[in-house]
Amino acid sequence: MREREDEWTGLMRSAMAGDDAAYHRLLKAVTPVLRAAARRGLARAGQPVDQSEDIVQDILLAVHLKRHTWDSEAPFAPWLFAIARNKLIDALRKRGRRVFVNIDDFTEILPGEAPEETASATEVTAQLNTLPQRQRDVLQSIAVDSSSIKDTAAKFSMSEGAVRVALHRGLAALTAKLRDH
Repeated sequence: MREREDEWTGLMRSAMAGDDAAYHRLLKAVTPVLRAAARRGLARAGQPVDQSEDIVQDILLAVHLKRHTWDSEAPFAPWLFAIARNKLIDALRKRGRRVFVNIDDFTEILPGEAPEETASATEVTAQLNTLPQRQRDVLQSIAVDSSSIKDTAAKFSMSEGAVRVALHRGLAALTAKLRDH
């Protein structure tokens, strides 16, 4: 890791001195790392990871446009990752707070694709009532009442992250219960 950071710093110093080949090698070296970081950040936020390439391009453009602000006496990686973090946050803000649920988890209960025996609304309600109170409340608020994550968080005095976690866990538990049923 340290070796890679030293290499990047050296390449950036050379690039700043006018070495175009060093700049090209630097961008080629950091791109896969940025792509992986963008994918992880999107996944953690519950966003589709296929949007990571747009974020990587935004990061690389910002690096190019702001390279004159980098302190050549400082290591390059922290400066790069600060830009990457900020661009990821910007991308998530643009997308808004949306919850993405993998539809494959619900193929057994979706209309038109349900197996011969489907759970009735009463059975679903009964299964929902077996969930912990917080998960049940969050599912009710978001899935039934169509409240946003932000509104649900305010309603239950939770952070938005805690609401997303409760929603995900509740949906996963409910899906498992319905599959077993």
